[in-house]
Amino acid sequence: MPRPFAAVRVRDLSAAEVAAELAAGRILLVDVREPGETAQERIPGSTLLPLSAFDLTAIPDPNGREVVFSCRTGIRSIRASEIAQAAGLPYRSHLAGGIVAWKAAGLPTET
Repeated sequence: MPRPFAAVRVRDLSAAEVAAELAAGRILLVDVREPGETAQERIPGSTLLPLSAFDLTAIPDPNGREVVFSCRTGIRSIRASEIAQAAGLPYRSHLAGGIVAWKAAGLPTET
């Protein structure tokens, strides 16, 4: 089944790529999970912007950094990227596999 915004492209980034770019200050990681999910654990340095109330104007100014979306498994982060691109924003990257892949790679989370 095609995605709703089939003309857009979403770039998959691995957990290792996101961790390296986040540590280098080159990305703004936007977690689109719900507050109850992020209260349990989140990726350090991520910004919460739930997909259920997704407002593109609420994304902080990336100040030259690449905006990368994340969620639990990568489905909602793809959707967030599609929505952003449909609105004309150049936000095309997401954490493939979400926080599940992040943890599987042995990377830290916080509560």
